[in-house]
Amino acid sequence: MSGSPPRRHRPAADLYIPSECRDMIRRGALVSVSASGGKDSQAMTILLARIVPRDQLLVVHAPLGEVEWPGTVEHIENTMPAGVPLIFARVASGKTLLDQVEERGKWPGPRTRFCTRSQKISPIERELRHYLKAHPRFGGRIVSAIGIRRDESSARSKRIPWARSDRNSRAGREWFDWMPIFDLTAQDVFRVIRETGQSPHWVYGQGVSRCSCSFCIFSSRSDLRRAAELRPDLYEAYSRLEKRIGHTLSPSGAPLPALTGFPVDSNAGTPGLSERLRPTAAPAHEPPVPAPTPSGGGARSEARRPAKAGESCFAHNPLHGGTT
Repeated sequence: MSGSPPRRHRPAADLYIPSECRDMIRRGALVSVSASGGKDSQAMTILLARIVPRDQLLVVHAPLGEVEWPGTVEHIENTMPAGVPLIFARVASGKTLLDQVEERGKWPGPRTRFCTRSQKISPIERELRHYLKAHPRFGGRIVSAIGIRRDESSARSKRIPWARSDRNSRAGREWFDWMPIFDLTAQDVFRVIRETGQSPHWVYGQGVSRCSCSFCIFSSRSDLRRAAELRPDLYEAYSRLEKRIGHTLSPSGAPLPALTGFPVDSNAGTPGLSERLRPTAAPAHEPPVPAPTPSGGGARSEARRPAKAGESCFAHNPLHGGTT
């Protein structure tokens, strides 16, 4: 069974929670939160921590290596709920996005987003299957929460925010995909973060509107230019890869130097943009924390934060008598 909420924007505290979702949570299902480090997954994590018991929550992150904004893992660790485990879903082959682009001879496109499938979805689903198997107390039941919003794009507005995953509902598993903040606006999302006393990822304060990959096929010209200023070494790597494979990151067909206005010498040994622009690191107000200790095969790692005194996950809990 799947369902969609009424087509209206909801207040930030009024999440869409289908009756089937309520039932899954009451029955003790695992609720996994896919955290990219961006504003949407951060706000989603904050809101779900108010309605889901902590011992049923799990945060999962797919590390993107060199293409990810610096400080992303630390940001997730510093803003996730206390007492909730965090696991990492790495690409099993160890190949980076740039490795895959080089092999394929082309960049992902709006209709061929192999980056999302291979770097995020597949590793995350694999690790969630492993986690369910290792924790039989959930009875094979899982609600996989994703921070997708209706107003991000026309394509996303057509997504179904609550749906059974037939692909993953196998081998005794009962799996649903849920987009709890589907009807929230960008303003709602930033308000949730602010009212909780947190700050969004540092890149938003640097004039970048998207967080995850530093350079994305969906990035605006302004975001690409700002990313080039903040990460000149990576920008040069992307630009040289474009030229080497004869295919552009931008679906427009324009190469990065044409979009950003920053030329790149094709000779990797020639002093270039990285020597003209000073890379920007994560601000000092978000200090790094120790990386979680790997557990089992190097594919997963888990970190538990101690619960804070007096902290409750049942404040404003619509699953326990509140309103939605």
